[in-house]
Amino acid sequence: MDALPKIRTLAVMTAGGDAPGMNPCIRAVVRTALHYEMKVLGVMGGFDGLIRGNFIPLGARDVGGILQRGGTILQTARSKTFLEPAAQQEALRQLNAAGVDALVIIGGGGSQRGALALHQRGVPVVGVPASIDNDIYGTDICIGVDTALNTIVDAIDKLRDTASSHNRAFLVETMGHESGYLALQAGIISGAELVLIPEIETSVEAVAQAIQDAYRRGKTHAIIVAAEGARPSVTELASQIDEMEVGFTMRVTILGHIQRGGKPSAFDRLLASRLGTKAVEFLHQGRSGVMVGLSGREVVAVDLAEVAARKRDLPLEYYQMAITLAR
Repeated sequence: MDALPKIRTLAVMTAGGDAPGMNPCIRAVVRTALHYEMKVLGVMGGFDGLIRGNFIPLGARDVGGILQRGGTILQTARSKTFLEPAAQQEALRQLNAAGVDALVIIGGGGSQRGALALHQRGVPVVGVPASIDNDIYGTDICIGVDTALNTIVDAIDKLRDTASSHNRAFLVETMGHESGYLALQAGIISGAELVLIPEIETSVEAVAQAIQDAYRRGKTHAIIVAAEGARPSVTELASQIDEMEVGFTMRVTILGHIQRGGKPSAFDRLLASRLGTKAVEFLHQGRSGVMVGLSGREVVAVDLAEVAARKRDLPLEYYQMAITLAR
């Protein structure tokens, strides 16, 4: 790869769904860039903000005190407009007009595909994976996953208290329209009777049997954790199982967007800081068209083309573990 020209101005943006840890990552990008004597601009509002040229200057003090804040100070959004070549061309025009030499994009799978599109148009860019679904290829874990899991488990622990008090079975829906990662991990570490994920089909009868088995074993409650993309849905399950004799009364809790919020955990703050720092270091070294990811204990570079073409598979051995440990 040819060496990049000296980077004088670096832009940083967040895109797609927010994830706890985006702010620590922004902080790391800004302060590392300043260390290399770069000017830093923040792009407000994701790819739509980039198309509009919505840039703000960022200094060391502008990112002070944001380590512990959830969400993103740069705001974010999903953008269908950016899929259009004309929108990408306009984004390139805005970057050139602002004198931006390189770009760091923090976000999920769609954001990494957007980063690839800009790279293919000649923009020096490095992506940083931030998605609570943890479905991005090239990294063991994404920014935001650990915090989201802690939020889910805390909620389930509280639901277990009321479930035991009332002899109830709770169907708890987590985020994960296409990926069951959050549901599967949360189910294991919260001791759920069953986990439902999009990757594996199930039936109303199988769920009812798991709940009934828990009742027969003398349990005072049952917890079923389901990803939002699992079928049947938790509401469908509750309405049908209510008509069966399973021992417990049924309740549904949909955790929703509470999983995206909250202070990033210590793990997410450190991960975000490492990835943000490395993203700038790669650009400073002349590397572009890559995403930074965690592989074991090391931060590595993965080609954006490979990231865009593949999806991180769910480790299904965890599914069998969940079944074994629930018995």
